[in-house]
Formats: sequence, structure tokens, C-alpha cells
Amino acid sequence: MLQPYLPIVLLMALAAAFAFFSVTMAPHTGPRRYNRAKLDAYECGIEPSPQPIVGGGRIPVAYYLTAMLFILFDIEIVFLYPFAVTADLLGLFGLVEIVLFIATVGFAYIYVWRRGGLDWN
Repeated sequence: MLQPYLPIVLLMALAAAFAFFSVTMAPHTGPRRYNRAKLDAYECGIEPSPQPIVGGGRIPVAYYLTAMLFILFDIEIVFLYPFAVTADLLGLFGLVEIVLFIATVGFAYIYVWRRGGLDWN
């Protein structure tokens, strides 16, 4: 009865063993030549700024917003791909649903565009 799930369980066990082995062996096999430059924070080629004082200062969030936008549009593609594969089976209902989905994501895209979220300056 559970025999069809055996390959999945074996694959999960193999993945867990590989993860455990990698985490366990990394400190023993990696280089140990640390210097000040390697231990400093890295912000996409920009000199890292000191941390703001508690309750004051502004933290630039453009990088994080760009990452969130990438995730948003990446997820859109993840949901569009299964529709493209099964478009014939879904018929008119599937077409209406995917048009509503694309319209919703389109409104989000227009909102971000008008707010300047896609400006790289």
C-alpha cells in the first residue's frame, strides 16, 4: 500500500543526509584565512554605512523592494506555467480565471511603476 511512496521517502532521506553532511563538514574543510574585508558587511558594491542610531536615521530599502518585486513576478510565472500546460482542459473557466489573475498582477505592476518602484536611481 505504501510501496509507491518508497522512492520519495528515499529521496528525502538522501537529501537530509546530504544536508547534514554538508553542514557538518563545512567548518572542517573550508579555508580559515579571515581578514577584515571578509568579515565586513557587503552591500552590492556600496561602502557599508554604519548602523543608524536607535530611533533615528533612515535605512535605504530599494534593494529589498527590488527583491520583493522579483519574487512577485517570479511567482506570477510559476502560476502561469501550469495554466499554459492545461489550457485546453480548463476551457472558458480557466481562461476567465487566468485573465483575472493577470489583471490583478497587472494592477500591482502599474501601482509599483507609478510609485517609482522600478526606477534604478
